[in-house]
Amino acid sequence: MSEAVVETRALTRAFGPLLAVDHLSVQVFGGEVFGLLGPNGAGKTTTIKMLTTLLPPTSGAAEVAGFDIVRQPTEVRRAIGYIPQLISVDAQVTGYENLWVFSRLYRIPRDEREKRIRDALEFMGLSAYADVLVRNYSGGMIRRLEIAQALMHRPRVLFMDEPTVGLDPLARDTVWEQIDRVRTTYGTSVVLTTHYMEEADQLCDRVGILHRGKLQALDRPAALKASLGRPGATLEDVFVHYAGEEIELGGSYRETGRTRRAAVRLE
Repeated sequence: MSEAVVETRALTRAFGPLLAVDHLSVQVFGGEVFGLLGPNGAGKTTTIKMLTTLLPPTSGAAEVAGFDIVRQPTEVRRAIGYIPQLISVDAQVTGYENLWVFSRLYRIPRDEREKRIRDALEFMGLSAYADVLVRNYSGGMIRRLEIAQALMHRPRVLFMDEPTVGLDPLARDTVWEQIDRVRTTYGTSVVLTTHYMEEADQLCDRVGILHRGKLQALDRPAALKASLGRPGATLEDVFVHYAGEEIELGGSYRETGRTRRAAVRLE
C-alpha cells in the first residue's frame, strides 16, 4: 500500500461542551478516494475544515502531505486543493478569468499560467465556455470549474465537501467522472464528504462513517456491506446500521448557491 498522505491521530474539536469531532484517527493513502459519511452534525465538515487549516483542533494531531496542520499551515495549503460547499468562483467574470486569478494566488510562474489554464479548462470539458460569464453556467459547470480551479497547482490532496450537492443526476454523473479522472491522471488523493450513498459506493476506495463526532466504521464499501451478513445489503443499509439514522438529503448559479448555503446551515 502507498504511503499515507493524510493522517489524523486522536484529532478532536470541541465547541464548548459539544465534541464535534471526537478523537478521530484515520489514514488516507496516495491516489485514494476516501469518503467521510455521516448524518448532519456528525462532524464531517468540521473534520475537513481542520485538515485544510481553516479551523484549529482542540487536541490531537494531523499531517497532510507530510505537514503538520497546526505548525505548518502554509505548507499544508500549498499542497492541497479545497472545494467547499459554498460556491467558490466569481459569477461576474468568465471561467478563464476565474482561473487566471487563482493561477496568481497559487503563484504559478507567469510563463506557465496560460498553458495551465487552458489545460485545466480542457480537462474539465469547459474550453468552449472559457469566455462565458460564470453566472450563465449550469450547476454542473460551476462545480467542474471549481475542480479545475483547485487543480491549478497540482495538489497532492483534493478536499471536496459535498461535491455534488444540488446537482441533477446527469451533472452529478459528470462530476463523478471528473473526480475519477483527477485521481487516475494526476495521482491526486481525494477526500470527500457526501450524503449520497451511491456516490460513495461508486467513487470511494474506502469510507469512514462518523456519528456524533466518533468514527463508527472504516473499510472498503464492499467489505462494509458484507459486514452486515445479509444478501443484497447496500451502503445505505450500512449507514443506517452504524449511524443509527436515515439519510437526509439536502440548475443555475443562483439555485446552486442557495442549495449549498442550505447544506452548510445543516452541517
